[in-house]
Amino acid sequence: MFGRWLGSRAKSGTAQSNALTGIPVPQNAGMLSCRVLDPVSEPVQQAEFVVTDSAGRKVVGGETDPFGNVVATVPAGDYRLGVTAEGFTPFHGSATVTQGAHAGLGDVALQVAQPPQLPDPGDWEIEPSHTQIGFTARHIGMARIHGRFNTFAGAVRIADRMEDSAMHVIIDASSIDTNVQMRDDHLRSGDFLDVERYPTLEFYSERFVHRGGTRWGVTGALTLHGVSRTVTLDTQYLGLGNGLEGETRAACRATTELHREDFTLTWQTMLARGIAVVGPSIKIEMDIQIVPKG
Repeated sequence: MFGRWLGSRAKSGTAQSNALTGIPVPQNAGMLSCRVLDPVSEPVQQAEFVVTDSAGRKVVGGETDPFGNVVATVPAGDYRLGVTAEGFTPFHGSATVTQGAHAGLGDVALQVAQPPQLPDPGDWEIEPSHTQIGFTARHIGMARIHGRFNTFAGAVRIADRMEDSAMHVIIDASSIDTNVQMRDDHLRSGDFLDVERYPTLEFYSERFVHRGGTRWGVTGALTLHGVSRTVTLDTQYLGLGNGLEGETRAACRATTELHREDFTLTWQTMLARGIAVVGPSIKIEMDIQIVPKG
């Protein structure tokens, strides 16, 4: 059990304004709070927090404010609080929130995490069976859709200085898959990807920038629909591991956002035909594993 108990129990059937925050607290609810600090007692802003119930279900989540504070109104009950921040080891704590009261965990001091070991210098290749290249977009006037590319290949040359490394990825444009055959056929057509004229998408980078902790920016040229644009992959390096056969592999997650009009993808013909297509921006999400090139 952490912290101390403040506040008084609310009268039955009423909401009480919490003395700490001035926020009305509903009946059968209470407040949960803490302040997240680094090892020199400076607040950690934009640390991510998640409050889960006794069954492990997420109740509320978000980011710390500029002063490192976490403040949440939750139904009375037992909770686990998890806090994560780039470059620090995760924190996990427990608290019991009672009706009309404030459960304060006080100051939570995060410890600096050891950065994961980087891959050895040399030639590595993307392992397709453990890699996913997906995207999320929004239909014009409709809900989100999810898709992926099923066929791709890639190589990474790890330099003695990670910042001097290079990456080259080739994606088969015709392997686009949104789980709707008619939509996929039109995305492959001359109205959009035009896979007969532009059979591949390619990304090439020679710029790896360390952003602190496990975060890297990988900047390069993406060629799509015959047009090249500079894009940056916001990358989280996950470290080294071993496969089922004992082989060494490295893993990372990467995201970026593309604007289709940057690649002359206007889709006006598709709209004229009444085909529901995605909006002006597309979020690319990748889970990548690489293995030493054999």
